[in-house]
Amino acid sequence: MSRDDTHVAGYGLLARLGKRVLRPGGAELTETLLARAELTGSDVVELAIGRARTTREILDRHPHSYVGIDNDPDAIAAARRALPRQGSFLVTDAASTGLPDACADVVIGEAMLTMQGDHAKHAIVAEAARMLRPQGRYAIHELALTPDTIDDATKTTIRKALARSLRVNARPLTIVEWQALLARHGLVIDHVDAAPMALLQPRRVLADEGVAGTARFARNLLTHPDARRRVLAMRRTFRTHHTNLTAVAIVAHKAEPKTS
Repeated sequence: MSRDDTHVAGYGLLARLGKRVLRPGGAELTETLLARAELTGSDVVELAIGRARTTREILDRHPHSYVGIDNDPDAIAAARRALPRQGSFLVTDAASTGLPDACADVVIGEAMLTMQGDHAKHAIVAEAARMLRPQGRYAIHELALTPDTIDDATKTTIRKALARSLRVNARPLTIVEWQALLARHGLVIDHVDAAPMALLQPRRVLADEGVAGTARFARNLLTHPDARRRVLAMRRTFRTHHTNLTAVAIVAHKAEPKTS
């Protein structure tokens, strides 16, 4: 395994090993999120497209228009090659996209706010709200802490364990805190769905990747011992804290402006 693989963020390592579904609640929770977001015929903006797995699922639902955003030029280039003439793709920052006000019916972001500090979380949600038309939907799928009454010391312990394991400063919120974050920016909660955080459990891997994908992922783990050690360490972290980790999908809409 290269030095790069040793230090790359956990989700990047999993992608290199062939894992395609990298969302905390798996493909099933994403399916629920997209169904609730009402994409057909809508103008959609997707933030942090990554490997464009969700992008394909969005496009399969026939939006009126689609714009995919990522700050990684390689991710955008790969999406343009894989999905020519299917929407547009921009290399830009999710907190400052440069897109017009009220340009979208739906803004979607998966597994990206968790990786941001508090200031960046607010900046990204504010940008999503700015892009939405009144009654437009913001749909997120993130890692969450549970229960909502979890104490601060336990939160800190879990966040430190995730940072060590994932090589990224993961800062999940409780489900109530995720809702409060959206509400701070004028978004009204419509739907909240949760699922176990079982990203590396064999049953979830099989459900998300299928037989061929699971076999590919397992083969790569067997042939890359250093990578395997890192993946097993990630799974141990998830198992150690499983009672306090969950996945959440939230859809909220932008309230109509108040009239005087």
